[in-house]
Amino acid sequence: MASSPPSASMKLLLMIGILAASVGYSNGDGKVAIYWGQNVESEKHIQEVSLLETCETGIFSYVVIAFLDVFGNGKTPQFDLSNHCPSSTSCPELAPQIARCKELGVKLLLSLGGGGSGFNITSAEDAWTVADYLWWSFLAGDPFVGPFGPAVLDGIDFAMVGAGTTTYYPLFARYLKHYATEDHPVLLTAAPQCFYPDYWLGSAIRTGLFDIVWPQFYDNSPCQYPNVEGLKEYWNIWTTEVVTPTFFLGLPAAPETAPSGGYIPPENLTSDVLPIASDLPKYGGILLWNKYYDQLNGNYSDHIKLFARESNSLLSYVIGRPDLPK
Repeated sequence: MASSPPSASMKLLLMIGILAASVGYSNGDGKVAIYWGQNVESEKHIQEVSLLETCETGIFSYVVIAFLDVFGNGKTPQFDLSNHCPSSTSCPELAPQIARCKELGVKLLLSLGGGGSGFNITSAEDAWTVADYLWWSFLAGDPFVGPFGPAVLDGIDFAMVGAGTTTYYPLFARYLKHYATEDHPVLLTAAPQCFYPDYWLGSAIRTGLFDIVWPQFYDNSPCQYPNVEGLKEYWNIWTTEVVTPTFFLGLPAAPETAPSGGYIPPENLTSDVLPIASDLPKYGGILLWNKYYDQLNGNYSDHIKLFARESNSLLSYVIGRPDLPK
């Protein structure tokens, strides 16, 4: 007996399967995260969009505000958000934007450190003092009003590289997690270099207290694209040696932000790299540095969002394409 022709629904499922196979897609809950706040002055005269506009793209599950770059050792904490804020100690203008971002379901974190040298945690007491400051200033909310007004962030990102001492970072992470409750969790993330173990953040990450680790696979030739084998080796090491449940692939959003290499064009990301990264159950998505360079590169995030995300994005993609068989 001759078989019946495939139905429209079967054709749709077949197309989804073909697309998934073509990009090596997993069933992981892949998301896109991005750093925001470092508006770069350039001859191109591109201004980084506001925090709210970043959230309203609908692309990002996490937005990391960068940076609180002065803290510890008795210093008055200060942040550097380029020209987004008129002051380095107070920016209540962000409060309504933060509130709206949270309404949209975007998780917001404050990133510590960056590439400066104004931070250093010098003792256990210092670690507690800074953790206490971060809780009451950015995480606790009303009735306390912090530098961002009454806004409440979701967590803290560790990006303390190139300066200070690492001795008290594990204790610092424990103090931050001390404030977490079931109703009010404190997310901890870390952005180490792709080498393992990371000199600056390795001891903190080994505490197992971090919810997400997003190693930076750029500006390090042994573990960056186009060295696919090196990238795969270090991605496997990170995701198997560290107990953190979720890992994001840290990538540059434009060639200009990775002068030593590591930028991956969208078509190469989907064909060469994501099949490697998303093959492991700890894959969480992609973290981009940063929104300014994302815009500079024609909104790179918009070109990769489909393939970073969960498999139901493929369903949406197929349904939205009139040229594909339904």
